[in-house]
Amino acid sequence: MRRALIVWGGWHGHEPEKCAEIIKGWLTEDGFAVETATETSAFGEPAIRDFDLVVPIYTMSKIEKADAVNLAAAVESGVGLAGHHGGMADAFRECVEYQFVVGGQWVAHPGNIIDYRVDIVKPDDPIVAGIESFPYRSEQYYMHVDPSNEVLATTTFSGEHAWWIEGVTMPVAWKRRHGKGRVFYSSLGHVAAEFEVPQMATILRRGMNWAARDEMA
Repeated sequence: MRRALIVWGGWHGHEPEKCAEIIKGWLTEDGFAVETATETSAFGEPAIRDFDLVVPIYTMSKIEKADAVNLAAAVESGVGLAGHHGGMADAFRECVEYQFVVGGQWVAHPGNIIDYRVDIVKPDDPIVAGIESFPYRSEQYYMHVDPSNEVLATTTFSGEHAWWIEGVTMPVAWKRRHGKGRVFYSSLGHVAAEFEVPQMATILRRGMNWAARDEMA
């Protein structure tokens, strides 16, 4: 049986506990034995290498460098990493070791909660297969992203809330490798209610399963 670790905490506005419970339910249904932790020190435990998947849900906050280095080494050795929105890509803003693994960092969401469109750009990928481009209402994340990411979905900024970024196309969901480990990220999911959006939920759930280390590895 595959093992997953969810580490949740940080800024309460992203409802980390509620999101962790939803994700724990999904992973349990998908055959994982799931453990949870609420302290960033969990990333520094040597036993983290025994998990097949780590899901961070920890907006902002700080992480000790040694803990981040340990997490990065675990992923490099084959542990999967997957998550969503600020819980993964606006965590530990000062920690470049962590950002290198994730492949991106949030920097703005012009207009805050707005209507925008998510475009599927790699429809043959199993994570987004069968999903058409769809309207979405949430924070539209503007991010600094790694050019090595394999982008699965994007969004385009209208310029209404920041005229100088009109027409900019930004990744919404991507997958990547960090050493032997697989990494998946989706910027969707500001609060737990968004998990009720079928496209958002399907992309994140498939992405987590893809990122998890193969049972035969």
